Amino acid sequence: MSTTVTASTVVDVPIRVAYDQWTQFESFPEFLSGVEQVTQLDDDLTHWVVSIGGVRREFDADISDQVPDDHVAWRSAGEVLHRGRVRFASESPERTHVDLEIEWQPEGIVERAGAVLQIDDLQVKRDLHRFKEFIEDRGTETGAWRGEIHGGGALPVPPRDADRTDGTVGSDPDLNV
Repeated sequence: MSTTVTASTVVDVPIRVAYDQWTQFESFPEFLSGVEQVTQLDDDLTHWVVSIGGVRREFDADISDQVPDDHVAWRSAGEVLHRGRVRFASESPERTHVDLEIEWQPEGIVERAGAVLQIDDLQVKRDLHRFKEFIEDRGTETGAWRGEIHGGGALPVPPRDADRTDGTVGSDPDLNV
């Protein structure tokens, strides 16, 4: 039986900063306490090493859906069940609401006990608070990936409007200024 954990927080940074930081998966060990390492294998595939309650796991996760400044969703590949979604909503130009939902399959007595006692809920809430502290203390993201992923396939990263020299706004050439 799987368990689902939800948590939310408001971070005092613009939505772009909060979202961009979340796309930097390799920085997760800095604020996610159970995560030892995340390796970005390509735009839509990551490799995770986690240790929770003394139980160490490794698994790959596919980014299944990602839209800049809106959400990132993932699911594990293979035997380990782990999936989740983080959503971003602007509360003001300098404040962002972050909602996190994670579903996973506890294995073994330690993980099942942690789920029953809701220790995993507390850890996710603490980790989301650590993300809040991390991004607010920095005030800026450590990097960014602005591409989109739908159904596990990455779309090209659109050029930044500020970088455009042809008078086009966005990616539609019919929207010339």
